[in-house]
Amino acid sequence: MDRQLSFSKSIILIVFILAFLFVSIFLLKAEPHLPLLATTVGTATLLRLFGFTWQKLESAIIQGIQTAIMPVLILSLIGILIAVWMMSGTVPTLLYYGMDYINPHYFAVSALYVTIVVSMFTGSSFTTVSTIGVAFMGIALTTGVSPALAAGAVVCGACFGDKMSPLSDTTNFAPAVAGISLFTHIRNMVYTTVPALVVTTVFFLLVPTTDTIDLSSLQQIKLALQDGFHIHWLTLISPLAVIACSIKKVPIIPTLIVGIVTGLLVTAFIQQQTAVDVWFSVMQSGYQSSITNETVASIVNRGGLQSMMWSVSLILIALSLGGLLQHCGVIEAFFHKVIQPLKRKSSIVLMTGASSIAVNGMTGEQYLSILLPGQMFKDEYTRRDIPAKTLSRTLEDCGTLVNPLIPWGVSGAFFAATLGVPVIEYVPYATFLWLSPLFTFAYALIPRLQRNSLGRDK
Repeated sequence: MDRQLSFSKSIILIVFILAFLFVSIFLLKAEPHLPLLATTVGTATLLRLFGFTWQKLESAIIQGIQTAIMPVLILSLIGILIAVWMMSGTVPTLLYYGMDYINPHYFAVSALYVTIVVSMFTGSSFTTVSTIGVAFMGIALTTGVSPALAAGAVVCGACFGDKMSPLSDTTNFAPAVAGISLFTHIRNMVYTTVPALVVTTVFFLLVPTTDTIDLSSLQQIKLALQDGFHIHWLTLISPLAVIACSIKKVPIIPTLIVGIVTGLLVTAFIQQQTAVDVWFSVMQSGYQSSITNETVASIVNRGGLQSMMWSVSLILIALSLGGLLQHCGVIEAFFHKVIQPLKRKSSIVLMTGASSIAVNGMTGEQYLSILLPGQMFKDEYTRRDIPAKTLSRTLEDCGTLVNPLIPWGVSGAFFAATLGVPVIEYVPYATFLWLSPLFTFAYALIPRLQRNSLGRDK
């Protein structure tokens, strides 16, 4: 029989984890890997002192790592895909034509809404960021737009689809956990999504842009792209194939493989690069061009399997810690005790959101941040006659959208590695991500808005 952890011991563990990570990452500015690893070792040591056997701890860590298998495969394939799309001329073509149509002074709004459209069709923030997001970052670098601003706009737009698209895994997962239909969930999310998007749009329209935006070098950049690649509309076949697979609900791994294979075919027929040994080298270590223009080289010389190892190692460590917290009962012991004294319906909604954010912070895994609070609070919502659609919306707003704001989160680590901008730098510009939870809390707290969140299901 598994040992049950007491509330007081769960408090000790949670305080230790949060304090150690805060001091190490935010005050000492350390990379998140070693602080997370030290936290995992410390947590395992405390759990051992609390009476858990090493076999139990080892099993919990393994179970946590098992949940990382799919993200690791996806990240690895996306690293390869980025390198192939550089080699095939796909991203250079997007850059070449994108510089003609995007006004740098309205860059953030353009990036926001283009990525919204792509993410709604693909249902994947990862696919959106690694394709059109990479292209937008290249345009930002060539025009002098702040990389942090560009990354914030791309992440906001990409996560819009991850939240609202019926093709998204999390958009299907949250209502399944809460026990409601998909489209009831999507309709109810409009109440927080639209206000957050409106405020985000106004913010990006008003945010000051640098006065040093340099458009004079664009012609040289376009010439460098033409010298390095065959710029042709056929290079866009691969991203179109990825979007088509996403619309047809093909699973993400086959979709990425289609993108890689079509990209290699484009490389052979359009770029006239047929050396298979070069293909393997690019997929392993990233694309390395002979372009002398430093700006263009900094954009296209990237990708490859090895480029994702920073994120992969971080996710493995984070989910090892998450496995200890979940399978040794730390999260359950803490939140069950916290729920009991809550009397008001609004307090339950607030605690649900806070729980999702806390699980995100402690485990770095957005699916756990939906699943665990959903399981813990579902019966409480039914008992107190709070609509299940409020539960699913709260889980989505505080689970899916908060994960990219956490440096060691699966999404945060991936976005930072792919866009080349640390999470802490793009967070101030990722307004949509932190406004949505705030609107969720506002619906629970403001009397005139409470009917939507706390009234009965219709």
